[in-house]
Amino acid sequence: MTVLLVVACALIDPDGRVLIAQRPEDKAMAGLWEFPGGKMEPDETPEATIIRELAEELSIDVTEACLAPLTFASHTYEAFHLLMPLYVCRKWEGTVSAREGQAVKWVRPVRLRDYAMPAADLPLISHLIDLV
Repeated sequence: MTVLLVVACALIDPDGRVLIAQRPEDKAMAGLWEFPGGKMEPDETPEATIIRELAEELSIDVTEACLAPLTFASHTYEAFHLLMPLYVCRKWEGTVSAREGQAVKWVRPVRLRDYAMPAADLPLISHLIDLV
């Protein structure tokens, strides 16, 4: 089975809310809500992946010093196994703007379970509740 390495980031605003984004209709698991991030490119570190993905998807600039690893997800889907480190970021430059047409929402961690999310993301919620 193929292991897919994807990196995600929980952006946390000054009010303690976490940003989630809705997967577009043309992608797998369309309509589900997730933490921003994406697949690592060859020769890319997890931190570099987050920095690149947040700039591409949300028009914000993040430095590596502002990223803190929190936990990870390890989940087997039908066609692949997902390994996904989750980083936390509380400081960035710019204003969050969805550049790929996805819906985005700021949500209190205790309300994250109100949104349909991929199975791999669900165990991450309790870590965010404990953190915030």
